[in-house]
Formats: sequence, structure tokens, C-alpha cells
Amino acid sequence: QVQLVESGGGLVQAGGSLRLSCAGSGRAFSIYRMGWYRQAPGKEREFVAGIKWSSGSTFYADSVKGRFTISRDNAKNTVYLDINNLKPEDTAVYYCAAGRINYGLQFYDARAYDTWGQGTQVTVSS
Repeated sequence: QVQLVESGGGLVQAGGSLRLSCAGSGRAFSIYRMGWYRQAPGKEREFVAGIKWSSGSTFYADSVKGRFTISRDNAKNTVYLDINNLKPEDTAVYYCAAGRINYGLQFYDARAYDTWGQGTQVTVSS
């Protein structure tokens, strides 16, 4: 069973940067994809970025392209989300997710992920 633990959130001024980490653990850690989602107060959870574990191919929501970078360290079973030029509208709880099986779904489709972390709060002050 895969377990995910996020870290790196916090309070940041607008224009600043953060690196979120998501460490995966579990016997025979084997996944097809990982992704980052976020949920702002009063809003639905939305896809931010995804990465194919084997190849490192990346996918982004249009709203974050150019500011967010997803990457992974296979040896550490860890996925990262680098966020630059933070804006107040980036304030949200950020969740990482792992999908063990290729269901043929798009990376932005939450049904493609079967394990979720507990989330880490990112607050951007103006």
C-alpha cells in the first residue's frame, strides 16, 4: 500500500517561491503517475500538474504553466512542485496523488489517482 506525505507549505509573500515535496512509501513502491492538486477555500479541488513516473513527462494546468514545475526523484520516491512568482490566488491546500495503474485517463482526471496525501497549506500574502 502506497502512502504519501507532503511537506514544504507555509506562508509566503506574493512574488516569492516555494518547493513542495511529496514522499511516497510502501512495500514495492510502483506507480504509473503522480500529480499535484490544490483546493482553495470554497472551491473545488483542481488539477495543477502531473508527471509520468517512468519517463518524467509532465503535464500542467493552463493556469500555472510557466510558474509551476513538477519533477521527481525516482530513487527517493519523491515528487516535487516548485512554485515561482506566487500569487494570492495560489493560496490553497496542495495535495499530491499517486496512480499505480494506467487506466488510460488524462493526467488531470482525478479518477486516475488512487492514493492521496493529507495536504499541505500554502498561503500567499499580498
